[in-house]
Amino acid sequence: MTGFRIMGVCVSLAATAGLLACGGGSSPSQATSNFQISATPLSPGTVTVGSAATSTVTVTDVAGFDSPVSLACSGLPSGASCSFNPASVAGSGSSKLTVATSQGTTPGSYPLSVQGTSGSTNQSAPLTLAVQSIIQHIVVIFQENRSPDNLFQDPKLIAAGANIQNYGISAAQPGVHIPLSPVPLGCPPDNCQTYDPDHSHIPAFVDMYDNGKMDGAYEIVSKCAKPGTYCLNGLGNYSYAYVQQSDVAPYFQMAETYTFADNMFQSNQGPSFPAHQYLISGSSSLAPPGQPNSNLLNAELPLALTSGNSDNDTGCTAPPTETAAAIDPATGVETQVYPCFDRPTLTDLLNAKNISWKYYAPSAGSIWTAPNAISHMCGPNVPPPNATACTASDWTNNVVLNSAQVLTDISNNQLAAVSWVIPSGQASDHPVTTDGSGPSWVASVVNAIGNSPYWANTAILITWDDWGGWYDHVVPPLILNHYEIGFRVPLIVISPYAKANYISHTFYEFGSTLKFIENTFGLSQIAPTATLLFADQFPGTGDLSDCFDYNQTPLVFHTIPAPLDANFFLNDKRTPSDPDDD
Repeated sequence: MTGFRIMGVCVSLAATAGLLACGGGSSPSQATSNFQISATPLSPGTVTVGSAATSTVTVTDVAGFDSPVSLACSGLPSGASCSFNPASVAGSGSSKLTVATSQGTTPGSYPLSVQGTSGSTNQSAPLTLAVQSIIQHIVVIFQENRSPDNLFQDPKLIAAGANIQNYGISAAQPGVHIPLSPVPLGCPPDNCQTYDPDHSHIPAFVDMYDNGKMDGAYEIVSKCAKPGTYCLNGLGNYSYAYVQQSDVAPYFQMAETYTFADNMFQSNQGPSFPAHQYLISGSSSLAPPGQPNSNLLNAELPLALTSGNSDNDTGCTAPPTETAAAIDPATGVETQVYPCFDRPTLTDLLNAKNISWKYYAPSAGSIWTAPNAISHMCGPNVPPPNATACTASDWTNNVVLNSAQVLTDISNNQLAAVSWVIPSGQASDHPVTTDGSGPSWVASVVNAIGNSPYWANTAILITWDDWGGWYDHVVPPLILNHYEIGFRVPLIVISPYAKANYISHTFYEFGSTLKFIENTFGLSQIAPTATLLFADQFPGTGDLSDCFDYNQTPLVFHTIPAPLDANFFLNDKRTPSDPDDD
């Protein structure tokens, strides 16, 4: 029989018994073969790493052919194997194919070939192996402006080996240990923390780092509660402080129960505006490969140069006169540029694989809303610097301007594969701005996931966007250039497969979260520019694998107690506040 297809239908032109030219799982060359081979689709259609899928492979003889046909497969990804039962078929018959994956198999879609061989005759049938990670949802919760020494003076973590120090050093007082003083997280009426340490690149990072001596925090200027005034940090005050334990009990319980990473660093040596860009794109570079100034990085906060404007209306919809500092990482020289940039992002990779994502944020123009600063994600109708709103599909389809919506999406079974959750100012942990509800806010998201079906396959990564100007004693283990890498920030990893009661000492930075997402969903790395690496390619940094044990019995979730629950945040009618200016 010969045949051809018209609109997907196999049409027979001749009837020679048993010879098929177009069939569901056989090769066209089988028309001249002594046997045919076909295979049913692998079941299940998508297999989780470490599990197996099966197919029924059928061998059909032609004109009484009954020689043994040996079976094999090709195209398997690393860490996968196949077996047949039986391994060969004589005449017409079937065999059960089992394709087994391991924990090391990279998620993705792989074309396979089932091969039958008899003497010099070879026939094949196609299959597709779809592999997914045990983790199928990743939620990144990004809080504000804290260092481990400032936020995690937790006796249990310290007893378990966490690298937390309760004193600082100062170049102004050589050899003296300056005890860290307790301060409240928020601003209760009777005990308000009324200052906000500077955490710019220049001068705050440079002063505190002091060429690796970490003894310059006394030089950091702190903004006082009174608007428009600044106060020079006194010796032993302001930056040399820690948050009192009573205000952060939910954080302590999460860190003690799951994995706490005490060697996590921000990618950049500066404040929130560029830090948030690193979290979704691994860089704050100004332009994509091949464009002018692509070697420059956004280094500082936007400067509002228009009367009445604040840097809470920033990014690609900022007024034309607004600028932000850009740094040449090779020289440290800064120049002022309009705060709308473009570069490849992790979200581009997710889009290309049709992997869902959401970015929850308190408002469109905030310096915490990273997509507003990336041109192709914002995509205003009027080219910057004259735009007034973001209109790109990334923005309209994926950016949710209501942080609490993540709680509703969890309860409605609408959680995206990847979510970034940015708090309101009230729940941010940002000095002065926060009302102290940050630990409850984070606990409400964790509890919503933990008490839902999503718990079985979700990883929650809780970190902070920069060190906030607070003292921290750990020297960054790698300084790539004049702007990368920055100071330590806390990291908590929560999942049924997170190591329990574990302190990870592996060197991480924001690019480690990108690597984890890439590895989980079988993505490539973000394409670097000609002169810059993106954070997912920084040398020597981990991919969070040390925080997980996929062979352990999945951890049972227990609700994290907190002063405020999800209902408070879902019914909070206050206008979400943005950061004041950093």
